[in-house]
Amino acid sequence: CCWSLAAGAAILLALVAALLHVARKRGFFSLLVYSVDKDSTRCGGDLVAEVLKSHGVKFVFTLCGGHVSPILVACERLGLRVVDTRHEVTTVFAADAVARISGGLAAACVTAGPGLTNTVTAVKNAQMAESPLLLLGGAAAGILKGRGALQDIDQLALLKPLCKFNATVTAVRDIVPTLRRAIQAAHSGTPGPVFVELPIDTLYPIGLVAREIGVKEAPGLSARIVKFIVDAYIHNLFGDAFRKRDVSPLPPVVPMPSNAQVDRLADMIRQAKRPVVVLGSQAVLPPVPADRTRASLEAMGLPCFLGGMSRGLLGQDSEIQLRHCRRDALREADFVLLAGTVCDFRLNYGRSLSRRSRIAAVNRSEAQLRRNSDLFWTPALAVVADVGTTLERVAQRLAGHRPPEDWLASLRTLDSDKSRSNSAKAAEPLAASGKLNPLHVLTKLEAAMSDRTVLVADGGDFVGSAAYLLRPRGPLRWLDPGAFGTLGVGAGFALGAKLCLPDHDIVVVWGDGSLGYSLVEFDTFKRHELPVLGIVGNDACWTQIAREQIPLFGSSVGCELSYSRYDQAMSAFDCRGILVDKPDAGRLSEVFAEALQATRGGTPCLVNCLIGKTDFREGSVSV
Repeated sequence: CCWSLAAGAAILLALVAALLHVARKRGFFSLLVYSVDKDSTRCGGDLVAEVLKSHGVKFVFTLCGGHVSPILVACERLGLRVVDTRHEVTTVFAADAVARISGGLAAACVTAGPGLTNTVTAVKNAQMAESPLLLLGGAAAGILKGRGALQDIDQLALLKPLCKFNATVTAVRDIVPTLRRAIQAAHSGTPGPVFVELPIDTLYPIGLVAREIGVKEAPGLSARIVKFIVDAYIHNLFGDAFRKRDVSPLPPVVPMPSNAQVDRLADMIRQAKRPVVVLGSQAVLPPVPADRTRASLEAMGLPCFLGGMSRGLLGQDSEIQLRHCRRDALREADFVLLAGTVCDFRLNYGRSLSRRSRIAAVNRSEAQLRRNSDLFWTPALAVVADVGTTLERVAQRLAGHRPPEDWLASLRTLDSDKSRSNSAKAAEPLAASGKLNPLHVLTKLEAAMSDRTVLVADGGDFVGSAAYLLRPRGPLRWLDPGAFGTLGVGAGFALGAKLCLPDHDIVVVWGDGSLGYSLVEFDTFKRHELPVLGIVGNDACWTQIAREQIPLFGSSVGCELSYSRYDQAMSAFDCRGILVDKPDAGRLSEVFAEALQATRGGTPCLVNCLIGKTDFREGSVSV
């Protein structure tokens, strides 16, 4: 009898628990807890816009869709500039550029399903480039998920491996707190993209939602149950929706070095006879402004190699910056500081470092800090901390200390010799094929650019040459995809850069292959009055791939393109197109001056340079 009573009680408790779970999941408790204003004309899109504005967002990049229309309209109403593009991937590339240049939050907003899937490459690029951005995605109504709604897919599963924070909003009252947590996560630790899914019924007004998914009175128990469930769902959706909430930013959590770590790093530098610093993109992240990080490096006086977004950090002609012969320098160095630099393929997985060197590494990410340290290198000191802060504090400890001058002098000699060799190769206007010498083209472009120029790099072989010959004009004035090596970033990066720095010349250096990804965005430049200059090195080939494929396999299959008239496409967008071929070799300076004048007058411009091939990057790898 006791066993029967116990079993019955257990079954009853399980039944009650199940009913409570269903009640909570269906929002039945909201009928008791939350109040709803059924006459309200406000919508969730208003709340999204308020949070964005309070977090300093100035631009929202989008490609319109019915799922997210309330967000775009609300942003426009609050004075945020809504910039629509011709492909969703461009929205995230543009937000990436804004995040890098401004150091603040950038936002992209796309519609559900294919609108979101079109952003995946750019989101992954932002993750690997450590760019803090917010991706807002529309979605099917929560009550219709999994029931065959238009463009309904599991978007959270898709974005989970790519974003630091992923969430779906299930009630309008959750929009503000969810967005605040997401934005905090984007800036904390190692920065990166975050994703918030906003189902369509959380964004539109209650009257419209009730009309679209509500159920009318009907006879029968099952019909009444269905109506009760739907009514409870709507009540929960809009319960306490527009109660005043704090929309201000939550403080990000940024790792800082300890005093002991700073002291040890300073001691290692004092003891070094042949020190080298290799800087990565983290060197220009907030909270330390780039000009203060530059001052710290100049105070220490250590030979520096710059990579990623740190290019330009030391200006055009710094005495301590080296542009060539990094492999030689790392082989001879007795101390190497990896300041936000990762031992991935760019440092040959650590094999570029000498076993004889003492190595200190500083990085916000524990995983990136020790990448491949179990194989080819071992850090003597590994610090999980902000790079700029660490450099600033170490520079303070080293006040009055100067590194050996003969070491820097020897490296500068190697650097100068390589620069002279490159200049000699660039002196000849034409390549062996009779087309323009790409090195000569880039040298003339370098001379034509003003000090107020942002360079955007999007391509393979031509852009690889440009990285040696074009000098960023200052901190945060060079944009390339980063470690993911993504092609197609050019238009989006240029869009974001021009919005952030409207008084600067934005110069995109394209390969002819990469230009194909975003040529149509010249329409976006024109419509939004954002005049940028594009320079395409057109050699009718995917040359970076062909360099290896043809010698290895004896075939150019898949590598050949045409000397297409990309300049003629400009007329379709009411932009300026200029063709440069062999007869123009002697007037490249005039052509670039003319093109820059066109953009400064408000007209986007593309210069189509028909170039030949050189051996300048012979031996460079594409994998």
